[in-house]
Amino acid sequence: MADLTPLLAYRWSPWAFDPSAELTPDEAASLLEAARWAPSAENRQPWRFAVGHREDETWKRILISLPGSDQGWARHAATLVVGAHTGGDAERAAYDLGQAIAHLTLQATALGLHVRQLTRFDQASLATELDLPGDVRPLVVAAVGRLGDPFALPPDLRAREIGLRRRRPVADLLLA
Repeated sequence: MADLTPLLAYRWSPWAFDPSAELTPDEAASLLEAARWAPSAENRQPWRFAVGHREDETWKRILISLPGSDQGWARHAATLVVGAHTGGDAERAAYDLGQAIAHLTLQATALGLHVRQLTRFDQASLATELDLPGDVRPLVVAAVGRLGDPFALPPDLRAREIGLRRRRPVADLLLA
């Protein structure tokens, strides 16, 4: 395997979060600052974020928009971050939001935190719950926190949590 920076090599998306761990204000600010510095087309920075900390109103509104199967583990995350985008070119804005979420995720790894991203949720309900402007489209929810006990997970998730991490070989990713 080619050399890879440890931030990428050690990044992974757990389901088991520590239900008692909190993010400090400095950690939350650091994640958003990393996202702010992500590249974007013409420097438009079309991403917008809603941040909910465990048990506050924003966190509750985000959590109820998730499918029940995801609420079971996501409720243990210290913070839930909604990533949304705005602007006329939705495809480009979504790509730029992905860059911002990737930067947020790597910063989390640098801080000893973990992120699991979700794209299956009720976007319309969440937009209403958070009273988002009409041109702001939620696309991702990032659960952020510290690692929890994988043996507290249901058996199906536990098996995936403690199983070997697998990635496709680079050769499978090449188009030509």
